[in-house]
This record gives sequence, C-alpha cells and structure tokens, in this order.
Amino acid sequence: MSIKKQYLKNGICKVTFSTTQEVLDSINSIKVLGNFNNWNPNVESMKKLKSGSFTQTFSLNCGQEYEFKYLINNSIWINDPEADKHSPNGIGQYNSVITV
Repeated sequence: MSIKKQYLKNGICKVTFSTTQEVLDSINSIKVLGNFNNWNPNVESMKKLKSGSFTQTFSLNCGQEYEFKYLINNSIWINDPEADKHSPNGIGQYNSVITV
C-alpha cells in the first residue's frame, strides 16, 4: 500500500491511496473507509488501473487526523502499514491514521 499527500494553498490536502503489485492476487475490489466518509461501505471502490493496481484520491482538510481501513472484496479489513500511526478502535483492534 502507498499513501501520497499533496498540500494545496486552500487548506486542503489531496491524499492518494494506492496498492502495490504484491497485494493484488485475488483482489476484485478495495474500498478506503474512514471517518472522512463516515465508514460507509457503499462508497465507490478504488479505481483499478491497467497495471492491475488500485488508486483513489480524497480531498481532506489540513490540520486533522483521519482514521481509516481498507475493505477488500467487501469482506476483509486491513490496515495500511505506511499510515502515519495506528490507533485503538474500541473493539480490540486498530485503525490506520493519516495526519494532514
């Protein structure tokens, strides 16, 4: 997984989440769910590129932390090892956290 941040002058950060080739076997869809989209499982999936990797960009307000996880094939939740940190989620697990 990969996270790239692009800070804009208007207080917005464009955050791009993407996969790498080694995680693609048997993945049909990946969704980025977090407090920035109300953890809604009906959000749009990441876009699959010709290379087979997946990507999605969000516009997030600067000066905040956002918790998120990836939902793979609508059944498997995973964290991002490249997240800025991980935070307990209250049910004995952790969420990935990005700071912008």
